[in-house]
Amino acid sequence: MPAMVLGHQREVHRRHTQAPVITYEASRREFTATAATSARYDHEVVLPGGGPVEVTRCYIVTYTHHPGRAWTSRVSERDHDVCRPGAEIGGLVRLAQTRISSMYAKDLTHSGVQKALNPTGRRSFEVKSVARKGDTRTVSVVVSSSGTAVDQCYDFTRHAPGGDGRSSTTAVPTASC
Repeated sequence: MPAMVLGHQREVHRRHTQAPVITYEASRREFTATAATSARYDHEVVLPGGGPVEVTRCYIVTYTHHPGRAWTSRVSERDHDVCRPGAEIGGLVRLAQTRISSMYAKDLTHSGVQKALNPTGRRSFEVKSVARKGDTRTVSVVVSSSGTAVDQCYDFTRHAPGGDGRSSTTAVPTASC
């Protein structure tokens, strides 16, 4: 599958699953998204102190596409430990978006972003590149979980500041950095 199509498919799967980690297995033509999802519901309470309940489940969603056929999907529930690295990466991605959004434009360099994302020298972020196109910067970063080594490349795109001086930053998982 061409890289551009792969990137587009990965973004479609990310939107549908909200999964922070998406892998692609070329030999099987499969995208696998690992995501923890939560549902909140109101519980009828008899005793004081009760109230809404939140249930979290870990799901693996696999999308397969063979030429000439429609996409197929499989969903399976897994132990929470399977989703822990992805949940950690999701939190790190949100942190990176916040930090990149709040940086001064002049600091949006390879070393400037690396310092902003990884001030303590931990393994969580490795900036691979910073590209500029007009007022927009795209930062490619490997985001890593602790413990179980799970890595996911992300492109963070910071758009030009709006009228209020704030900059929005989008994050898209990519196949490689």
